[in-house]
Amino acid sequence: MTDKELYKSLSYERKNAYLEMDADEHSAMKELCCDYMKFLDKGKTERECVAEAEKAAAAAGFKNMNDVSELKPGDKIYKINRGKNIFMAVIGTEDISCGLNIAGAHIDSPRLDLKQNPLYESTDMALLKTHYYGGIKKYQWPTIPLAIHGVVFNSKGEKIDICIGECDSDPVFVITDLLPHLAKDQMSKKMTEGVAAEDMNVLIGGMPIEAEDVKEKVKFSILKLLNERYDITEKSLQSAEIEIVPAQKARNVGLDESFIGAYGHDDRVCAYTTLRGILDIDMPKKTAVAILVDKEEIGSTGNTGAQSAFMMMAIAEMTEKLTGTCTVTQLNRVIENSACMSSDVSAAVDPNFLSVSEERNSSYAGYGVAIMKYTGSRGKYDSSDANAEFVYEIGRIMDENGVIWQTGELGKVDQGGGGTIAQYVANLNMNVIDCGVPVLSMHSPFEVVAKSDVYMAYKAYKAFYMNR
Repeated sequence: MTDKELYKSLSYERKNAYLEMDADEHSAMKELCCDYMKFLDKGKTERECVAEAEKAAAAAGFKNMNDVSELKPGDKIYKINRGKNIFMAVIGTEDISCGLNIAGAHIDSPRLDLKQNPLYESTDMALLKTHYYGGIKKYQWPTIPLAIHGVVFNSKGEKIDICIGECDSDPVFVITDLLPHLAKDQMSKKMTEGVAAEDMNVLIGGMPIEAEDVKEKVKFSILKLLNERYDITEKSLQSAEIEIVPAQKARNVGLDESFIGAYGHDDRVCAYTTLRGILDIDMPKKTAVAILVDKEEIGSTGNTGAQSAFMMMAIAEMTEKLTGTCTVTQLNRVIENSACMSSDVSAAVDPNFLSVSEERNSSYAGYGVAIMKYTGSRGKYDSSDANAEFVYEIGRIMDENGVIWQTGELGKVDQGGGGTIAQYVANLNMNVIDCGVPVLSMHSPFEVVAKSDVYMAYKAYKAFYMNR
């Protein structure tokens, strides 16, 4: 063996996933990504993602666990929590006490939420007050087409789904911005201050109607339209859950169509591949679980976040229906023998902003799914930090199943950082590691991912379900 050959055998070099795939895999990648883009267009909120997941689960033979009294190997079940979480499982041949293979992703994304009293009129225009959700760059949101999604209760107490701005025939909405000619003061501010949170008001109308003894004629016009279409009043908005999201559809990016640009890749790219992975397996050895959760972008709090008891309650119910009982000891044994892939995105190295990344330990678009031993920030704060045994086991599973993967961190040490649901799963005394797709322009209204990485994420979760 020459020194060159020996060096190659001893050293590590990333592999470009596009170059490692054969023609059949390229074809499978294109098909998967086409379906994923449709999922993105239909699922712009956590409720919509759960609805799409339930449809796919039912079509694949999954049954609602609420309707099942007993379980056996090969059974496929799902359970929904408040319309914002979905727990799915394929019962394995091993005793459940041997543990579960869990992949968990979040389906909430940074956005704007309407305040509880959002509608007002100013200078003969009607606008909606918003409160941003999650980490956004506020200056990216003005002047782009926006859509309105959500639920509201009408005067009869009926829940009404609202979606305006997604069809070609729909109007869209917008947050206006200053023209450069008058933006001297704005342009002199720091980027974080150029657009104030309280100024992120959505333009919703501007046509006054003739009305005696009504001062706010444009607001009155909008209220009449809302009442005629949805049977709601201004007070109805106080209990509504309305999200403002970008109105554009997912698009191919690049002359070679190697990327997908869309709103919500973080973390719906991992949610979709997690979902597809469990839909495409039968009779695993260990029971396979996929769970899609809410509220990750604001700390995984609340009764639909990863810190809620929903997953544990679903596992306990599944255990009881499979074995006939579920004591605390039984449940603890299931959990401690389980392992989880925290299916969340990583930050791809951006050639326009190389200074924030440490090139040897960052993930790259097109180089496969990224496995992150830890996330967190500044001294690994808020990180679960997977142990060596589990990192090795995951790497071995990836290698043995033809998954192109890389390792990564979220930028240079002390540059910033971020968290995932991994720390909350680890708190249950379970092995967990972050594994997901590298993303460019993360948390923007139009994020970008490489199609090869989407495909490798799908392969990774499917391999984990079947081979651990």
